[in-house]
Amino acid sequence: QVQLVESGGGLVQAGGSLRLSCEASGLIFSGYSMGWFRQAPGKEREFVGAITRTGGSTTYADSVKGRLTISRDNAKNTVYLQMNSLKPEDTDVYYCAAKAGWMSSVLEYDYWGQGTQVTVSS
Repeated sequence: QVQLVESGGGLVQAGGSLRLSCEASGLIFSGYSMGWFRQAPGKEREFVGAITRTGGSTTYADSVKGRLTISRDNAKNTVYLQMNSLKPEDTDVYYCAAKAGWMSSVLEYDYWGQGTQVTVSS
């Protein structure tokens, strides 16, 4: 079965950094674009960023450009979200997702992780 397992979430002060990881299994990892999304209680899940199958291109939501960076290591079946200069409004549950083919900013991904909590204190 396909499984996406996230790690690296936690509590950090405003201005600090975290690195989230998402390890994939049960799929041909290099055949999937990978995305990161986030969701607060009572709100819709929103797009954070995505990376192409080879890692050659990325795209980000305007709210995180310059602060959050997506990368991937296909040899490790892992995608990363490096989070710098964190703000309290970045507090959310963060989800990774896998999509066959081209990366997308909408909820049209094939597989989803369980989510990991990121809390940024003021």
